[in-house]
Amino acid sequence: MAFASIQQLKTALTGRGARANLFEIEIGFPTEIASTITSTDATTKTKILCKAAAVPGFTVGTIEVPFRAGRRIKIPGDRTFADWTVTIINDEDHSLRQAFNAWINLISKGNYNSQTKSSALSDYYQEITCKHLKADNTISRQYQLNDAFPTDVSAIDLSFDSTDTLSEFTVNFQYHYLKAGNSATSFTTPAGDIELST
Repeated sequence: MAFASIQQLKTALTGRGARANLFEIEIGFPTEIASTITSTDATTKTKILCKAAAVPGFTVGTIEVPFRAGRRIKIPGDRTFADWTVTIINDEDHSLRQAFNAWINLISKGNYNSQTKSSALSDYYQEITCKHLKADNTISRQYQLNDAFPTDVSAIDLSFDSTDTLSEFTVNFQYHYLKAGNSATSFTTPAGDIELST
């Protein structure tokens, strides 16, 4: 699309445009992880050490109904939510990595002599909030991932060739549903209800 003037482009970019590097991630941790770090401290550290994330994506499936002469009618299907991944800067104590490891231990102990998973889903389901910020540090849009839990904590690459860099790792999450809103939104919809406000 061609703009009639630069002024129109400047007007369309409300607030100078949304910056990809202005965000805050708030991950709730189970209280049971408190072996080396409390759940509150882990949430606070994540806000600071989360280097990269993404505004969550979602997809509506398609149901194809065959008709005469090879024609097909497409009907909207079920809504699904993609995996969600964050990149964490690793501190020297590996405190956040230990916290994620403890969280996964609640789900699956990883050995044959212990209970394989926590007795209640509520023990490890948590809420995650992804906030996209404006230039003045206020919230532009926010997204809440409900019933989230980690499924993969990546390896940390070590090498003598690595200089002037900090180690980092990624964490992949699954979640059941998503809520979205602006700075005034309070995510109070009962569990199980999907709410995507405008």
